[in-house]
Amino acid sequence: MRTIKLFGLLFVGFIANAQTEKNIDHQSLLWTRYYNQLAINNKWAIHTEFDNRIFINPVKQNLFVFRVQGRYKISENVEVGAGYAYFSVATQNPDVIYNFNTPEHRAIQDISWKHDLSNRIVLSNRFQVEERFIQNYDKDGLFIGSTFNWRFRYRLQGDYLCWEKENQYLKAIVYDELMINAGENIIKNTFDQNRIYAGFQYGVNKNIALELGYLKSFQQRASGVDYYDRDIIRFTFYHKIRLKQKQPELTN
Repeated sequence: MRTIKLFGLLFVGFIANAQTEKNIDHQSLLWTRYYNQLAINNKWAIHTEFDNRIFINPVKQNLFVFRVQGRYKISENVEVGAGYAYFSVATQNPDVIYNFNTPEHRAIQDISWKHDLSNRIVLSNRFQVEERFIQNYDKDGLFIGSTFNWRFRYRLQGDYLCWEKENQYLKAIVYDELMINAGENIIKNTFDQNRIYAGFQYGVNKNIALELGYLKSFQQRASGVDYYDRDIIRFTFYHKIRLKQKQPELTN
């Protein structure tokens, strides 16, 4: 019920905001990602991610991301995680190029839960909190100190298993993710962005999967009237590694 009320308030705010004049930059990007899942045992895992993002027209570097987090499976359907992310931002506008990259450090925590609606359909939720520390900068370069703000993210995702054969599979994925900013430095952009995604994931074998999809991102900037409307092609290489479990010793 609280979730419905929250989305109701956000929807009303979005409608009110839609009536104001906007300055919208349309951008096209390519995101490529390597995602490693190291399973320590049946409960614990370490996830590591390298993500490179570039503008397509013109071809310019956007940013590079490194994430690492520990994950714990509470039950078959509920999982929690916590970790760290580092962002190196070249530019958010391909027409504005700096001679330096802006670093951002994030602490991240999340909880995710899923429901198997059928043998083929899985509905999953994720609520994530980020503590963001963005290095202070201006057009001339970086300077001492950082700006802090919170970001809260909620994602609703549906997976549909198209087919499965031994260790191979193909599934369709769709999701919608809403992001909200908070903190004393957030004045006009409490709404951060909304991401809508659709793609296909192909399981090559039990350890490797490939995913290709389209992501639509609509993001409000700090001014409150400037927005990024982004069309993104995303490719992900998933790599699972399972540590060998210690076998019990034989006794006579």
